[in-house]
Amino acid sequence: MKGTKTCTGTSPILPKIEGGMSLVTLERVRNDPAVRAYIRAANDALYAMGYTEHGLRHSGIVANNARRLCLKLGYTERQAELSAIAGFLHDVGNVIARDHHAQTGALIAFHLLSQMGMPPEEIAIIVSAIGNHEETSGYPVNYAAATVILADKSDVHFSRVQNPHRDQFDIHDRVNFATQRSRLRVFPKERTIELNLEIDTSVASLMEYFEIFLERMVMCRRAAEAIDCRFHLTVNGSPIG
Repeated sequence: MKGTKTCTGTSPILPKIEGGMSLVTLERVRNDPAVRAYIRAANDALYAMGYTEHGLRHSGIVANNARRLCLKLGYTERQAELSAIAGFLHDVGNVIARDHHAQTGALIAFHLLSQMGMPPEEIAIIVSAIGNHEETSGYPVNYAAATVILADKSDVHFSRVQNPHRDQFDIHDRVNFATQRSRLRVFPKERTIELNLEIDTSVASLMEYFEIFLERMVMCRRAAEAIDCRFHLTVNGSPIG
């Protein structure tokens, strides 16, 4: 948050709210050494298992898009900030294991945010969003969960491919590598959220995309409905549903 003072030239003094607790910001979370270490280690673990990028790049994109969705749809600045924090921390559980990483990530986020002095009411919103962002077990239980789901599932892009050997690509690598552009657009007056993809079909077919992402797109539709919006998918200029 802008306007914070510093002590000894290095440590920020965070704004206080009722009860003496700190108003934790995305900037504070993003620059926290423990947060950055856990997210880097989580991505290293997924890289070793052959997954696409889930590190600081992905975390930043999800945070920014979750915030933008909130602000475009009329949520408050603080609600947008909480959504952004949830977006930045949503994959931190991969540092423990890929399975159930949403739930373990929520517990890690609880510990980190508690140490930073965030009020329990705000932590509850964030950990609920993190714990519900995966399509296998999640549900858009609040506005933060809904915006994190939409921001997370829309990040399909060639830059996420970590495998340097194209002849060894699996279907996830091919679909991400084929996606040349991914834009999450918001139309507030129409209450519509649109994911616009440009896919090189010589690298991956549309059928391959839907083979691995259909469940994610269904979750995006539910997330959009939870915040009183409709979800549209456009691929190569053509509306899909």
